[in-house]
Amino acid sequence: MSNSADFARVLKIGRPPNIQKLFPNSKALLVSGKVIDRALIAKGGAMTMAANGRNYFVIRGALMAAQRANSAILIEIARSECNYCPVNFWNMARIVDALCNEMAITIPVAIHADHYGIKQESDIPEAKIDIPSIFDAGITSIAVDASHMLDDKNLLANLELNSVIPGWAGLETEVGEIKGEQGLSTVDDASFLIKGLNAHGICPDWIALNNGSTHGLEVSGQGIQVPLTGEIHNALAPYGTSGAQHGTSGNSSEKLRSICKSTKTTKANVATALQMVGWGLEVNDDGNAILDDDGRFIKVKGEGLSGDAWKQVVAFADDKGWTAGEYKWLNLPLNTKLLGLPADIRERMCKRVEDFAYNMLVNVFNAENSADLAKEAILTVGSYDMGAKAARIEDPADWTKEKIIERAKGLDTDRGPEGDFDD
Repeated sequence: MSNSADFARVLKIGRPPNIQKLFPNSKALLVSGKVIDRALIAKGGAMTMAANGRNYFVIRGALMAAQRANSAILIEIARSECNYCPVNFWNMARIVDALCNEMAITIPVAIHADHYGIKQESDIPEAKIDIPSIFDAGITSIAVDASHMLDDKNLLANLELNSVIPGWAGLETEVGEIKGEQGLSTVDDASFLIKGLNAHGICPDWIALNNGSTHGLEVSGQGIQVPLTGEIHNALAPYGTSGAQHGTSGNSSEKLRSICKSTKTTKANVATALQMVGWGLEVNDDGNAILDDDGRFIKVKGEGLSGDAWKQVVAFADDKGWTAGEYKWLNLPLNTKLLGLPADIRERMCKRVEDFAYNMLVNVFNAENSADLAKEAILTVGSYDMGAKAARIEDPADWTKEKIIERAKGLDTDRGPEGDFDD
């Protein structure tokens, strides 16, 4: 969209009320997650990146890549990551808005609160206070993740929390914790969740599944199960719910292209790969960091962090007893150290993220030029609010609390092993 008058119009009507209030003079097109989903649906056979912004360098590089690809994008952080990253639910929108204005970024960007985890029913009262606060801080899309609980409690938690989520906001829900090849989601439990929400007039934009993906380094070799994903998405088609793919790092480009072509996925979370690339570690073609025989990362000379800075990173991790999968915890304690590096080092960190993300957006996800489709969606609707993708199909009388609890008893599910599966 090269017409400046059209962009001015999109900027005026496309930014949600919280963004307009926070950034009244901004030229950054921060939009609802619904807008991003609609754009990728319109393109067809495409998904875009939900770049996990664990640090400034990842966010900057991802935005540069999306602008270069003319792609719509989401910048996100998970609730658990707010505890060990300098980026969190309350400052992410401010960081993105500032960078967009600094770099003249004109593509649409959604600010996504990923994995807002509800582990037990007692978490819900706090969430009812917490969630409005993150929208006050500029969040435009949220993933309510109550998948740690049994199916009936998952659905009931989603229903109860919906009252504090703006109707215009992007909405993701989840069934089945991300546990790799164990505890896989089924058509039965995914349909239960989406049908129950539909009965109460709630139409999630995305559903995240346990379809064989893992968070962090992909070591099983099995990865995402594309046929299972497609089967579940097809069963949910009448309800208008797209797929959100978690755990893309380490899955082959061929498999990710297959997800685009064979499923209804429009959002793909990319986290660990971007962090490793920005630091200058050696990764394979799939974005998985390569380890040496001692289980340590391999630093690429002249890429990412300086050699001396990387030695300090490793020394800090060793002192804490952290192994490869725990290096993500370095983002917060070493944040000021990394921001204080010379400009050329900081620039090459961002550039490496940009190049990796650009290739993924254009050559793997087929997201190129989806930014124009997102802007067109805003102009067509004439609002920041895209509305629901599907009408109510299910009868609310069949989905009362009592009937939800009874229905859940007959579900065909396998929850897999117990454990800590936080992102």
